[in-house]
Amino acid sequence: MGVVRTDESRRAEIEEFRRMLLSCSGVVFKVSTEDDGNRRRETASKGKEYTVNQKLVCVTSGVSFLGIAIVRQLLLRGYAVRIIVDNEEDIERLREIEVSEMEESSSITSNNRIGVVVAKFNERRSLMEAFDGCSAVFHTTAFIDPSGFSGYSKSMAEIEAKAAENVAEACAATPSVRNYVLTSSLLACIWRDTSNSSLSPIVDHNSWSDESFCTNKKLWYALGKLKAERASWRIAEEKGLKLTTLCSGLITGPRYFCANPSSTIAYLKGGQDMYEHGLLATVDVNKLAEAHVKVHEEMNETGGGRYVCFDKVVHSPEEVQRVEQETGLHINTMSDDAVFRFELSKRKLDRLMSQVHRCMNVS
Repeated sequence: MGVVRTDESRRAEIEEFRRMLLSCSGVVFKVSTEDDGNRRRETASKGKEYTVNQKLVCVTSGVSFLGIAIVRQLLLRGYAVRIIVDNEEDIERLREIEVSEMEESSSITSNNRIGVVVAKFNERRSLMEAFDGCSAVFHTTAFIDPSGFSGYSKSMAEIEAKAAENVAEACAATPSVRNYVLTSSLLACIWRDTSNSSLSPIVDHNSWSDESFCTNKKLWYALGKLKAERASWRIAEEKGLKLTTLCSGLITGPRYFCANPSSTIAYLKGGQDMYEHGLLATVDVNKLAEAHVKVHEEMNETGGGRYVCFDKVVHSPEEVQRVEQETGLHINTMSDDAVFRFELSKRKLDRLMSQVHRCMNVS
């Protein structure tokens, strides 16, 4: 089991990660090998250099576009970040970045702010070792199958759910982990039988997609996100793990589609129905990353649970056209004057974000 990516998308992610490092002055990059991990655990057990603290967190797939954006936000807020990659090849490519950073940056200090480890999502012990010493885990990984018609086949839904289950179990079993933040999808909220007249017109953090409906309509990406989130909540309740999930709209941003065409295609399967019901929404990757960090910081106070996250709802043919231009995909629309039955709501996230901003202004 693992994340299946093309070489082109992998190179794009590594290059974007390099740009991110260059933009964060004072950041020192360190690749952690298995031996280094063993030394770290030995040192931690003696109460010396590596101690558990609130500022060391872990990001899965930290060299994906969303992962990179989250890492950047964490670094800007003073966190140390341990990134999980799924193969040694990425480690070697990141070592090359380490060398270039040492040559290009004149503001390097002796404090390591970024570390990278290899971990397998089908090996719980591997994940626990990667999480050891971290106070929080951000699970952002999406599983893409290039052989699937839309980049996401039926089998990938089971793989994604099992991976999320393993991550949640590993978080619960790792003593240092206090918070777990999962990137879910708005698709886990919106897909239901619309012929049911009793459905509420408001779709928010309390709304859940119907698993059988997703299966019948072959909405595999939605099914994967739904099953992954449900598995995470089940384990969180069973194990007492503090969990927050962010149900995001279609992710957009500079170069995002170029590096993530499969996930965008998979998300937009059923795009016409989403638009016709007022449920097609987008979110900028950097704003989504900021929301991840903010909900994490509020989890020890009043924050927690599910949050719907989007920037704007696509409500007109002109807005559809802009999405098409950004993604390179066509979205059929039946009419120019659609009457939308449902309304997306992110009030819960808006309240939290406004509270956070007020606190920051006061301080």
